[in-house]
Amino acid sequence: MDSEETPYLLPDGDRVWVIRTSTAGGLLPQMLERFRANNPEPLIFGDAGQPEAVVIPFDVWRRLDALATDEEGFDATYAVVRERLAEPGRSIPIEDVAEELGLNLDEPIPDSELPKPQ
Repeated sequence: MDSEETPYLLPDGDRVWVIRTSTAGGLLPQMLERFRANNPEPLIFGDAGQPEAVVIPFDVWRRLDALATDEEGFDATYAVVRERLAEPGRSIPIEDVAEELGLNLDEPIPDSELPKPQ
């Protein structure tokens, strides 16, 4: 009998576990419980050990959809800032905010992208 999970090596060297499609449906209630418990780890499934689909929390999908349809990143960034301002008591490290926005704080910014003094 084939295993219910198969490791799959991604091009960047990371490894994910692919659940057989026939097993994935039965795991949906368990996945929903995990998502409700703030454990957003996805369920990756497919056949023959090949990843074909992913189940992720709805909020994660909304963020990804916003990023995918917003080339300049403005709308997604604005939404994150608006969400942060709505909860002023929450303090979040700048590194976490940068990661959520898809920014690399260690990456140099070309002079052409810096604002010009008025």
